[in-house]
Amino acid sequence: QVQLVESGGGLVQAGGSLRLACAASGRTFRTYSMGWFRQAPGKEREFVAGINWSGDSTYYTDSVKGRFTISRDNAKNMGYLQMNSLKPEDTAVYYCAARPSTIVLRTAYDYDYWGQGTQVTVSS
Repeated sequence: QVQLVESGGGLVQAGGSLRLACAASGRTFRTYSMGWFRQAPGKEREFVAGINWSGDSTYYTDSVKGRFTISRDNAKNMGYLQMNSLKPEDTAVYYCAARPSTIVLRTAYDYDYWGQGTQVTVSS
C-alpha cells in the first residue's frame, strides 16, 4: 500500500513557477512508477508527466515539454514536479499517482494510488 500527499500548489502569475511535491508512504514506493495528472473544470483528467522507478526515464505531454520537469528522490520517498513558464491553461487540480510497475503509462485508470490533489491557478 502507498499513500500519497501533494503540496505546493497555489496562485501564480503567467510566466511564473511552482514546484509541486508528492510525499509517499510505504517502503515499496521506490519500486513504483509515478505520474502527475491534472484536471481542469469540465475536463477529463489528463497525463502531465511520468517517471520510472529509478528516475532515469521521464515522459511528458507535449504541452508541457520544455517547461515542466518531473523528478523523484527515493531515499526520501518524494516526487516532484517543477513547473516553469506557467500559462493560464495550466490551471487545474494536480494529482500525483503511483503504479506498482516499472512501466510508465499515460492513462489514469492504470494507476492504483492517488493523492488528494493540489490546486494550481495561473492568472493572466
